[in-house]
This record gives sequence, structure tokens and C-alpha cells, in this order.
Amino acid sequence: MNQDYIKAHPWSIIEEGFDSEQVESSESLFSLGNGAMGQRANFEEHYSGETFQGSYIAGVYYPDKTRVGWWKNGYPEYFAKVLNAPNWIGIDILVNDVSLDLNTCKKVEHFRRELNMKEGWYKRSFVATLPNDWEVAVDVTRFLSLDLDETGAIQYNLQVLNSDAEVIMVPYLDGGIKNKDTNWDDKFWNITNVTSKGKRAFVESHTMKTNFSVCTFMQSELYIDGAKSDAEPTTKKDDTSVGHSYIIELSKDETLTLIKFGGYTVDRNHPKDRLLQAANTVLDEAIQLGFDALLQKQKDAWAKIWEMSDITIEGDVEAQQGIRFNIFQLNQTYLGKDSRLNIGPKGFTGEKYGGSTYWDTEAYCLPFYMATKNQEVAWNLLKYRYNHLEKAIENAEKLGFSNGAALYPMVTMNGEECHNEWEITFEEIHRNGAIAFAIYNYHRFTGDYSYIPKMGLEVLIGIARFWHQRVNFSEEKQQYVMLGVTGPNEYENNVNNNWYTNYLAKWCIEYALEQLKVVQESYPEDYKRIIQKTDLAQLETEDWAKVAGNMYFPYSEKHDVFLQQDGFLDKKMVKVQDLDKSERPINQKWSWDRILRSPYIKQADVLQGFYFFEDHFSQEELERHFDFYEPFTVHESSLSPCVHSIQAAKLGRMEQAYTFYLRTSRLDLDDYNKEVKEGLHITSMAGTWMSIVEGFGGMRVLDGQLYFAPKIPDQWQSYSFKINFRNQIITVHISADGNSFEITGNEPLTIQVNEKPVKLIPGETVKA
Repeated sequence: MNQDYIKAHPWSIIEEGFDSEQVESSESLFSLGNGAMGQRANFEEHYSGETFQGSYIAGVYYPDKTRVGWWKNGYPEYFAKVLNAPNWIGIDILVNDVSLDLNTCKKVEHFRRELNMKEGWYKRSFVATLPNDWEVAVDVTRFLSLDLDETGAIQYNLQVLNSDAEVIMVPYLDGGIKNKDTNWDDKFWNITNVTSKGKRAFVESHTMKTNFSVCTFMQSELYIDGAKSDAEPTTKKDDTSVGHSYIIELSKDETLTLIKFGGYTVDRNHPKDRLLQAANTVLDEAIQLGFDALLQKQKDAWAKIWEMSDITIEGDVEAQQGIRFNIFQLNQTYLGKDSRLNIGPKGFTGEKYGGSTYWDTEAYCLPFYMATKNQEVAWNLLKYRYNHLEKAIENAEKLGFSNGAALYPMVTMNGEECHNEWEITFEEIHRNGAIAFAIYNYHRFTGDYSYIPKMGLEVLIGIARFWHQRVNFSEEKQQYVMLGVTGPNEYENNVNNNWYTNYLAKWCIEYALEQLKVVQESYPEDYKRIIQKTDLAQLETEDWAKVAGNMYFPYSEKHDVFLQQDGFLDKKMVKVQDLDKSERPINQKWSWDRILRSPYIKQADVLQGFYFFEDHFSQEELERHFDFYEPFTVHESSLSPCVHSIQAAKLGRMEQAYTFYLRTSRLDLDDYNKEVKEGLHITSMAGTWMSIVEGFGGMRVLDGQLYFAPKIPDQWQSYSFKINFRNQIITVHISADGNSFEITGNEPLTIQVNEKPVKLIPGETVKA
């Protein structure tokens, strides 16, 4: 049974009625972010119940020392943790000396919260009866500004309903926080200064080990029935926190409003010795604008984002809510402004996975950002990996590779591997292929080749060198084999000849060789620079070609399919549909030993290869492999349903494609994996976008041309989306009655729809 308390709405996430069992889940679902920082939807007022406090700053992390029982050569020294940052949202409230705490209130009525995705704000309201029988009505609006991205704003309205009362409001900053997922209970932050000046307060701190300097700041103003209060606060301060205490004699039904601005200035963006000055400047801007004007700017900024990235669905509110939630959270997490940043699997919504970068970015997120932003955003994602090339070479050296071979990390903050599960750190090497594929995918989609001679070819050379060194030549098979790997299916560890990994290795080498020729012929100066820098010789590339041309791929003649790895058919081949439901999910019900000996697949593995390289295989081959592997797939990875939805749609199995789509789009909203309280699945959300655009819309780029093969689920009346293809905006509208296309710009464009050419002319709607 999935959770069902989130109300269906096309533009908002809505919860009605207070349930303490749902607090931590809702803290994830109602999270806010603006690309520079983010926070879980913790209550502003004190809450003594179960809660997962979380405020996070992009790019600020701590190297939590690896905790393992047995150290292995090459092991990462640390696991990078996105840090729970000093809390700026807090507002303690007392009514006649009794704390407002929803966990201890006698009654909580009319509780409602809404995350308005269209306009980018979060609102919460309720009526509560305190233990002393005073009734209060509260209405709070909060947002993290996209325009002033170091700033967030809170408008906290409170009324006393039964009689006059003394109300104490204490907006505060708290630097005395910890991560929930610390290995050793380390002290992550060192507080260096806590200051208060007038209605402003500051906590200056730096992270231990990584030494990021941060100034957390706030300023508050009080209003009674809209009129500014002249009440002056008293300051409460200790070594890690500072608060401003206002005492107000509030008449019955008067509205007491606290406007609070807060946020962070960070030495990633300002000189270390000027963070306090920068904080004052940010507060000056916020105060000058005021809450209402800043909120209007927020609405305008989100309107601009939605103008390009929205997907509309008619006839299915849950599906509509799901895709918008996914698009909203992706934009809250990453906006492409800063090439030093990337997309963590939990974004700003939790601490699991350390907030670091995985191969998810290249495999799943890049297509979304390429198609819904300008080209520069996708370029920044690729530049991130080029900037880390030297670290990738160091990572490979630690494992015994040489000569500039590069192994990109499974998990990273700064290019250094910081994942501490051996079967993934050492063996899930297919992530290298996703980096190379992203370079190919960027050129294929944008038509911009310039990244490859400037940066990308060096990355491809390092990756090709790695694959060349990673294979063994099998005397028995007289082919090159890949031993001791973990494929995308993490329910199989330390296997030999994972088909997907072998196929990627072959493709990466061949692609690197192709690009060497192109750059040599068309960019001779870049070629000369790169050859000198990498010391690449012809004999080396000839050896690469031998490996790529003689790679071994496990195959079953009986089933006429590539095998996921050697020995896959030695397992007891019981299909998922024949498992007792009480044994699902197997990752929570089975021992790891039992999982590893089973045929069950966590996510697309062979089928991931068929997704990346679908033009290498026929429709019949896809169907055969889909029919063989999907019945053994338990879809216990957030990245699984989207790939299967795309392939089911390609095969014309729309009911199955729709089921997978609904699962990927509502994975968190419906908490399929019973873990949403730990944070949202941000990177898989890009797969949700792909399942509509590439799955149902059938969008592909082949030979520089845009192709569509539109299909529509029976549950929908219509759907539409936009694509920024080579700086031209194409609007696609698909319905059961027919399809239409429009183009914005000055130039006509010929596309293919169901393998027929269609010429799009600006200002005209073309039916096809």
C-alpha cells in the first residue's frame, strides 16, 4: 500500500490534516531549493516529534572518514557528506509562556500545507490548541529566492483566537547542528563568531577539514495587523546560536506577522574576509525589495522556467502532478549557472548518497537540461567532468592503472572518488562509459562540436586508456574479457563479462578513435596540443583498436539474447511475477547473499545498453531482450522504471509504458520504495521527463535531424512539451485526434514524424 495523503492537483503538492507519522516524509516532499541552497520542509517553530532537520549549501561538504572493518589498497579515504548547514529558519513561539509545538498541542485542526510549483513557494497553515488551552491560528509562507539566491524569506502570521495573550517570538540562527548520517559523530562545523546588530544577526563558521567559510544571516521585522511594530528585541546568544526575542501583548484576533530574511554567504562566491559584508549587502537588497516584491520576482522567475520546461497532460491529474513535481525539483536542485556544481541524487532534500555526483548526471540528467535550457547549461555539466580529469587519472593510479588512464569516480564532490563500498568503488566502472556517452550525446543533440577539441577529446583519451588496460586477453576464448565488475544491476557483484560494461568499453574506444581523426583533420592546432599533453602515440591507438575489435560478449544461443554476464543462466530462473508478494522488496526482505545468487535485476542493465545504443539493434532484438530481462527485473532502483517505460513505448506496449511512467513520476509522491523520508530521488526525476519526451513522444536525434514517433496512453486526452533544439524552440502537441508542431524562431526546420519529413515554418502550426 503506497502512501496516499498527497492530494491530486495539477500545480501543487497538498497535504491536509496533521499526522505526526507523515512529518518526515512531508519534510522531503515539500523541500525547497534554488540551485545555490536548499532545505527540507522543517517547521519554523519548535517541534519535539520525529523530524529530520536539513538545510544544505551547494558545493559545501565534509570528508567523513571511511568506516570499514577491513581496509583495502585503493580505498577512498573518506565519504563526502553534504553538510547539514546552520539553520536560519527557526522561530520559537510562546503563548503565555507555553511553547507552540505541534507534537504537544492538545489539538491540531485545519492543518494544510501546499508546495506551489507554478510560483515556487511553500505555505503551511493550522489552528492549534496549546497545553494551556490557548488557541492560535498560524499561516506561514516561505520561499528561497531564485533572483537573490543567497536569500530565503519567511512570512509568519499568528493570531490568538480565544482571548488576549502575551506572545513571545524568537527568530534565531542555530549553528549547533549535526548530520543525521555521520559515521563518527565528528564535529563538522567550527563556529568562529556569533554577532547581533540591531535586528540583524550572523553566525560565522567554517567546515572542518575542507575549510569552507560560511556566514549565516538573518533580519526580522514585526507587524501587527499590517502596521510595523516598534517593539525592540532582546538578544539571546551563546557560542553557536543567536536569537532576537520580541514580547508582544496581542489582542484576540489581531494578526502578528514576522517577516524574516535569512540565508548564507559562502567563500565559494566571496572573499573569506568579506562574508559578513556580503551578508549585509544581501540583506539590504532583500529589505529594500520587501517580502511581497521578492515573492513577485519569485513568481516571475518560475514563470520563465515553466515557459520552456513545462509538460502539460490533459485527462490525468496524478500524471500531471507527477511530471511537474519532477521538473520542479530538478530546477530547484540545479539551474546550470555554475560549472563547479552538479546534481546529487538527493539534491537538497536529504543526506543519503552524500549529496555527491554520480553517473546519473550524464546518463539521465543531461538530456533534460539540454532540451529545456540553453546550450551553456549542458556545456557546464560537461565542463565539470573535464575540470576533474586530473583527479580521474589519480583515481585510476590508486588502483594500479598508468599512462594517463582515467577512472571517473562513482561518487564525488571534487573529482576524487569518495564511495566506500568495494563492489561499487572498484567494480562499477561502467560510469566511465556514461561520461563518454554524454559527450557524444551533447554533440548529437546540439550540433556543437567545439567541446570535443577544447576539452572532450582529452577525457575520451583517458577513458579509452582505462578500458584498454582494464581488459584481459583470454587465451581460451582468444578474445578480450572484462573480469570482476559490477554492472548497473547492483544485485550482481564481482561478475565476469557484464555485457553492458564490455559493450560500453568497445564503443568508448571506437568513439575516441573516431574523434581523434576528426580533430586531427579539422582542428589541427588542438590536435597538436592534445597529443603533446597526453603523449599519445600511434602504436597505442592501434592497441586500442585491437581490443575494441575483439571484445567478448556473452551470448545465449538457446534464448538468442546477450547474457547479462557469464553464468547468468546458472541461476534459478524464477520470474518476479512468481515471487510471493510478502518477499518484496527483496532488498528489505532478503539477505544480500540470497540476492546475489538470484536472477533478479535491480534496474536496466542489458536494457540500459539497448537504451543508449538503440540504433545499433533492430526492433526485433530489442523486443527479444526486453521480453527476456524485464520479467526478472524488480525495479528496486529509482532509475529503473524510466528506461523500461521508454522501451515499452517503443515496442508499442502502451499500458506497460504508462504503468512504468506513473511509477517513475510518482516514485516519491506515492513512496513506492518506503524511503521518501530520507529525501527525494532527484536524478531519476530526469528519467521521468525522458519517459514522456523520448518514450511517448518518441523523440530521437538521428543524423542531425529531430525525429518523433508519437504515441499516447489511453488514460490521457493529450500532452505537450517543448524542446530547445539547436536554439530553436519546437512545441509538440500530441492527442488522440492527431499531432501538431510549432517552431519559434526565424528559420524553418524539417523534422521527421513517423519517418516522414515535416517542414516547420515559424508562425505556423503544422499537423502531422
